Amino acid sequence: MTAFTLHDLEQRVRDRAEAAPDKSYTRKLLDRGVDHCAKKFGEEAIEVAIAAVAEDRDRVIAETADLLYHLLVTLHARGVSLAEVEAALAERTRQSGLDEKAARKGG
Repeated sequence: MTAFTLHDLEQRVRDRAEAAPDKSYTRKLLDRGVDHCAKKFGEEAIEVAIAAVAEDRDRVIAETADLLYHLLVTLHARGVSLAEVEAALAERTRQSGLDEKAARKGG
């Protein structure tokens, strides 16, 4: 079995963004705008946090899957690719996490 990646999910979001709204939840989310997509992402983030503290491992996994999906929908709504996020992460690995965080506060 081939591993399913975040890039696969990103492609699925792109594909479903082109579908008819009556056939695609992704399209419906996008049609409501970036504000709605971001709100859904925020709701999922809260659900992950709650699951991490109060639920079992399987619930944390399920909520995290929802979170990642809604993150990619939100990024798509803003025209940001996963590759761009990965490039930012790669740049950050050039210094320690503490140094990187301090640099962001100062800028």
